[in-house]
Amino acid sequence: MRTETAVTIRREDYEPYPFDIPHIRLEFDLAPERTEIRASFEVIRKKGIDRLQDLVLDGESLHLQSISIDGNPLTHDQYRLMPDQLIIEGLPDQATLSIHAWCNPSENSSLMGLYVSGRSLFTQCEAQGFRKIMWFADRPDVMAEYHVTLRADRNLYPVLLSNGNLISQSDLESGRHEACWHDPFPKPSYLFALVAGSLSCREHRIITRSGRPALLQVYSDPGSEHQTAWAMESLERSVRWDESRFGLELDLDRFMIVAARDFNMGAMENKGLNIFNAAYVLADPDTATDANFSAIEAVIGHEYFHNWTGNRVTCRDWFQLSLKEGLTVFRDQEFSADMMARGLDGHAAMSARSVKRIDDVVTLRASQFPEDSGPMAHPIRPESYQEIGNFYTATVYEKGAEVIRMMHTLLGEQGFRAGMDEYFRRHDGQAVTCDDFVNAMEWALQQQHPEKNLEIFRHWYSQAGTPRVKVSLHADAASSSLTVTLKQSCERVGVEKNSGIQKHPYHIPFAMGLIDEEGKPVLLHHHSLASGAPSETVLLELTENEQSWTFENIPLGVTPSLLRDFSAPVIVEFDYTAEQLARLSSHDSNPFTRWESGQELATREILRQASHWRATGACMEISPVLISAIQSLMQDPNLDAAYRARTLALPVEKTIVERMEQMDPLSVAMARRHVRLALGRELASDWERLLAENQPEGSYSPDPVSAGRRALKNLALSYLMAAGQTHTKSIAQQQYVHATNMTDRMAALTTLVHESTAHQAGEWLTHFYERWQHDPLVIDKWFALQATAPHATVATIKGLMAHPAFTLRNPNRARALIFQFCMNNAMGFHAEDGSGYDFWAELVLELDAINPEIAARFARVMDHWRRYVPGSSKRMCSALERVSAHAELSRNVDEIVSKSLSL
Repeated sequence: MRTETAVTIRREDYEPYPFDIPHIRLEFDLAPERTEIRASFEVIRKKGIDRLQDLVLDGESLHLQSISIDGNPLTHDQYRLMPDQLIIEGLPDQATLSIHAWCNPSENSSLMGLYVSGRSLFTQCEAQGFRKIMWFADRPDVMAEYHVTLRADRNLYPVLLSNGNLISQSDLESGRHEACWHDPFPKPSYLFALVAGSLSCREHRIITRSGRPALLQVYSDPGSEHQTAWAMESLERSVRWDESRFGLELDLDRFMIVAARDFNMGAMENKGLNIFNAAYVLADPDTATDANFSAIEAVIGHEYFHNWTGNRVTCRDWFQLSLKEGLTVFRDQEFSADMMARGLDGHAAMSARSVKRIDDVVTLRASQFPEDSGPMAHPIRPESYQEIGNFYTATVYEKGAEVIRMMHTLLGEQGFRAGMDEYFRRHDGQAVTCDDFVNAMEWALQQQHPEKNLEIFRHWYSQAGTPRVKVSLHADAASSSLTVTLKQSCERVGVEKNSGIQKHPYHIPFAMGLIDEEGKPVLLHHHSLASGAPSETVLLELTENEQSWTFENIPLGVTPSLLRDFSAPVIVEFDYTAEQLARLSSHDSNPFTRWESGQELATREILRQASHWRATGACMEISPVLISAIQSLMQDPNLDAAYRARTLALPVEKTIVERMEQMDPLSVAMARRHVRLALGRELASDWERLLAENQPEGSYSPDPVSAGRRALKNLALSYLMAAGQTHTKSIAQQQYVHATNMTDRMAALTTLVHESTAHQAGEWLTHFYERWQHDPLVIDKWFALQATAPHATVATIKGLMAHPAFTLRNPNRARALIFQFCMNNAMGFHAEDGSGYDFWAELVLELDAINPEIAARFARVMDHWRRYVPGSSKRMCSALERVSAHAELSRNVDEIVSKSLSL
């Protein structure tokens, strides 16, 4: 609790730990209310370290029983026990330290350290949870080899798991048993894990690429094993993909995944024993949507890929978090794109990969771009923090992945692979920095181009904010040439605003092309670019504040196709006409830019409608150019269903609101609903055709082609429902009743609930709950659906919080209801009476007393309060001040709220 001034930790102050701890032995006698832990570890003073240097160990919420050095017990005057540290003076240069302590997992609602979920015990140690298990050097640059013995009542905890390889199992007296585990690879404490409980297991044996046998296991609650088949398939695909794409092989005898019902995050990459939020493990057609299946595959891939990019090579300190997270997000994005394109060829494969790229960019713009302009703005390698838990951010993950992708673009697939190989050759088994990774990539770049380097590129690691690239074109009719000028800028953000910091240019790979007045591609070539024949796409490398390139033999009237495939995480400024956007949307050969152009057309229209609604209280007729562009996409026979579903969907409200000088979510929500309604009515016959053409055929499959058809069909249904087509409600009702999978059932239920009054929706919601009330993950969907319904109010949410199935102590349930309402329901949360903001303040404080990490994430809803229209901004400020004034605020929430109020 907040009893002291928060300490700011700075990257520049990093110092290596003065001791090596090469081995640790842990013994656990597990019980929910009192778990006894005994640790024995060798401590070796590093060369050159003063003998007066104390041994400082981290620890929280632990009860000390005894300490000994080399078998000799210490008296109370031989150590200092602090609330969060254990300090031992006068330690010999080499000694074995033994500590006996106990903790109470049943009281640990933070879900960090050792805690109870259901009837099982789980751990979560990243970033600083191990200190709630044992006093230790709880930092990522202290890497030890772990030997772990688990003992427990066999009836209560028949399954005992920890990192690495199982060495032995045996029965003990009084109905107890034990399991001994050994992880042969040194790891930091944040990668330690144990699980104890009554769990079902799905197993699959494989032979690795080198011919070594290995066992894959997925554990879950008894009775849920039928829902783990997809997780197991995803795990094996991840293993095979990493072998083929990066030459990286599973290095243990087994790899385990365990599903936990209570978990703060999506999953955790503990060495050989990945603990997952059950939402990213359990799936079958009756309970999981296509989006769930896709997310499970991606998250399982992400955590498995960490085995090398995070575990075998880990980060030296938490400022380097993007070293492992940005790189591994890039790897899981590539894995998902390859899985979507699997079995396809040519245009179909390119389209499938574009769908994944679109989804990733939507996520980036909805979460990371706003972060880059808010009070928590930071580089992908932060310079300081107060609570590291607050820096598991979209910037570190998603923008970090984009920075890795830019290096991949600059080096090419072969060069990037060479850089990865060199990275592991140099640093396997080490805790390293982001600079170490860039150095390996620079080495690979210079094998191809000795004259090049990545010095300017490194600014992506040290500067915050989203660069803007202004594009200007100058056509010379006499010489049939076109000069393209790129000018970059990036304003100071976050703590930079008051620092006077000088921003340096970024190294921006900017992919572009041109199309002529008929929509055909124009071939481009420039002497400064890579040698070869002219091509439809060129990669301009912007490394200065302003640069120009001149292309010859360019016809008049061309339209630029800018930032193809989103080659850099920047904002492009170019004054397109509506007609140019429509031309790109209809004809551009680059699928991403084609999608982007249609989204820009729709965004402009919604902003135009929002402005008119604010001024008059009503909307206007929508632009015929937008209608025509949407219809062109609907009728293009060369577009597959998944891609078409993305191009026909309207931009999300968050990204539209971010475009406003004064953010007004209510006007955007009203305008977006109006545009949906108008498009539904104007193009009703086309929507009905798409609905009919994409009806299900055969049994359910989560494959990308089938999922794309369902996405397009259900998008058509939503447009028709929004338009109030008289017969569509009956279609939605029939789809709900007769659906053979949760994707179609939830799509139908969503339209019935969101396009009806609360009273009309009640019958369907009651039916759904009664059928699925025993499946927690499905009931999360039920809560989230109601939280995002346009007619939901604070009173609605408070009523649902009183439902017997709701609890704030489960992060999934809290996210499903209160997070969804405050983050994704503009009509309810931003109600003009300020009730949404008062509700937010109440819940931040209530959550903070239970789980500060989850509360801090919820607190970030108010990051941009200063940018809202005056009435909303004032009421948001009052809510923030109310939270800030709370006497017992956690450091997690205090950092978020104080920065929001001060910057």
